[in-house]
Amino acid sequence: MRRRGDAAHGGKLAPRCGRVNRRPSRCADHRPASNCRRGAAIGAVRLRGDRAGSPTGCYDARVLCPPLGRVAAATAWPLAFACAAAWLGAAPPGRALGPTSQVDLRGVSVGDAPEPRPTARQRLAWEVRKRTSVQTRLEPTATRFDDPSIFATPFLYWSGDRAFRPLRPAELSGLRRFIELGGFLLIDDAGSDAFDASIRRALARAFPSRPLRPLPSDHVIYHSFYLIDRPVGRVLGPDHMEAITRAGRVAVLYTRQDLGGAWARDNLGTWTYSVVPGGSGQREMAIRLGVNIVMYALCLDYKDDQVHAPFIMRRLGARP
Repeated sequence: MRRRGDAAHGGKLAPRCGRVNRRPSRCADHRPASNCRRGAAIGAVRLRGDRAGSPTGCYDARVLCPPLGRVAAATAWPLAFACAAAWLGAAPPGRALGPTSQVDLRGVSVGDAPEPRPTARQRLAWEVRKRTSVQTRLEPTATRFDDPSIFATPFLYWSGDRAFRPLRPAELSGLRRFIELGGFLLIDDAGSDAFDASIRRALARAFPSRPLRPLPSDHVIYHSFYLIDRPVGRVLGPDHMEAITRAGRVAVLYTRQDLGGAWARDNLGTWTYSVVPGGSGQREMAIRLGVNIVMYALCLDYKDDQVHAPFIMRRLGARP
C-alpha cells in the first residue's frame, strides 16, 4: 500500500482515488487497521487534529474517495473536491463514520446579509434523506466564498431577500474556484428585486463570459428524480429557472420562486410560510424540485442517460 503523508504538511496524495473495498494492515496514521473504524482505509488522508472516539487523523475514505457511481460524471465532484480540500488543508478532521461522510447542503452568505429562510436547508436535507438513498447532514452548516471550507462540499445554497455589497476579490476567487472544481451553486431569490439586481451584478463579475440563460424545460434537472413540468416555490414566479453552464453541466442555478419559503418549517413542525396560489400541492412540487436539484448536483446527468436507454436498446436489438 502506498503510504501517504500529512496533506497539511507537504505530503503528497496518490494520483488516483478509488473505491475502498478492503482494509489495509495499517491506517493512514500508521497504526494497525484494527484500531481504525471501518472505512478509514486505502484512500484515507491523514489530517490535523483529533476527535473523541475516532482515530487521530483518520478521515473517512468515502468522503475523500467515495464509491464510483454508474458513470464517471456522477462522481466528478468528490475527486476534485477531495484533492482541493486535502491540498488546502480545508477538510476538517472527522470520525471514520459520522457527519463528515454525509452530504452537507451548506449555506453561503455575503457580508452581514442574513439567510431569509434559516430552516429551509435543514428541511430540504431531511426530505432528501427520507425520499432518496443520499445520506444528508440534517444540520447543514454555513460558510463564505472566501472560506476554504467551501471545497468540502459539492453543494452551496445562497438565498437572499435584499441587496448585498459587491463580492470582494477573495470571494470572487473562491466562487470561481468552487465552480471550476465541479461545485454546484443554487441561488434562491426569496422575493426581492434588490437581491435579484445584486445577484446579476455579482455573477457578471465572477463569470463575465458565461451569462445566465433560461434553463430549457426538458433539462435533466426536471426529471433527475421526480418528473416536474415547471419550477414552483412559495410563489409561482417565472415559468423557468436560469443557469450558468460549464463544460456541459449546470454549475450555477438561479431560481426566483422562493424555494426556501416552501421548504421552511419551525421547531414545532409547522410550515413557516403560506404557499400561493397552489397551497399544499404546490409545496410538494417545490420539495420535489429541491430533491431533483440536489440529485443533479450529486449525480449530474446520469438520469439523462437512463431516459435514452429504451431507445438505445431498441437500436441495439435492431442490428443484424
